[in-house]
Amino acid sequence: MVLNIPGGEFLTGSLDVISQSLTIPVLVILLVIVIISIITLGGIIAEYTSRKKVPIGTIRDLIYDINLSESIDGLKNIISKAKIPNSQKKVLIEIASAESLGVNSREALARKLFEFEEEKTMETLKKTDIITRIGPTLGLMGTLIPMGPGLAALGAGDINTLANSLTVAFNTTIVGIGSGALCYFIGKIRSSWYDRYLSDLDALIDSVLDYMDK
Repeated sequence: MVLNIPGGEFLTGSLDVISQSLTIPVLVILLVIVIISIITLGGIIAEYTSRKKVPIGTIRDLIYDINLSESIDGLKNIISKAKIPNSQKKVLIEIASAESLGVNSREALARKLFEFEEEKTMETLKKTDIITRIGPTLGLMGTLIPMGPGLAALGAGDINTLANSLTVAFNTTIVGIGSGALCYFIGKIRSSWYDRYLSDLDALIDSVLDYMDK
């Protein structure tokens, strides 16, 4: 529909060109999102099979063992033999090795190491969070963009063009919403894993610092 104002035909024509020019980029990005979603799904399956599950009892016993350690070397030995992820062992041993630092400096180091681990988990979650948000949005764009030519074709009696436009619209909707839902599910699972990982690490760091401050 052309606006009944001076320059209305130019404005509507420009908007039509802009919206239609977005068709290919939207479709390409949706295909990329699908590929990333499939790779992410494979990644979380591999992560689940290789993930070291640490019961709360293991963390409790390790805190007691740390507190009863007789020396720094004994502390490091207890940590190295603990049934916890290697990334946690690395952080704890680095803190235990900082006995030459003052209390405040040691706490600052521990806080920085913990923040680094937290940043790593957030970086992993960020990928799925982005797809969760933009997947449905791009799916909606891919739905609406072909509807313009499709409705115009319907007015002209061109059923084939209308059918092609509707096919593109439905396919992009399914792909966008499906990718977003899959990545939302993956993000929730990983978030629960990482929250537990960081909670355990925080407790163990406090235990090591408490021992070294004696």
